[in-house]
Amino acid sequence: VQLQASGGGLVQAGGSLRLSCAASGRTFSSYGMGWFRQAPGKERESVAAINYNGGGTWYADSVKGRFTISRDNAKNTVYLQMNRLKPEDTAVYYCAARPLGSTPVKTSYDYWGQGTLVTVSS
Repeated sequence: VQLQASGGGLVQAGGSLRLSCAASGRTFSSYGMGWFRQAPGKERESVAAINYNGGGTWYADSVKGRFTISRDNAKNTVYLQMNRLKPEDTAVYYCAARPLGSTPVKTSYDYWGQGTLVTVSS
């Protein structure tokens, strides 16, 4: 599976962005997907995850109620809708894939995209 993340950019605090992660291959619907982020000088952290059919999701406490993960298996794409963005959301955001289930554990993911930069100004 090859992953291509897009949709990052510069936004003011309180604004919104939608990230997309397009996957290659015909088995996308059998993969759980996750979004992670890494701020400068910090470790990569889990943001949200969704299982293979969209029936189960997980969110980090820091983004609950503001971010929504979703997927369109017909388009081989997973999304991260980010609302009410804060300066502390500034990071490079990565999507990742693993078989079937969703989990926040980054070491459980087999495939990673290249990352897209989100910058939130105050």
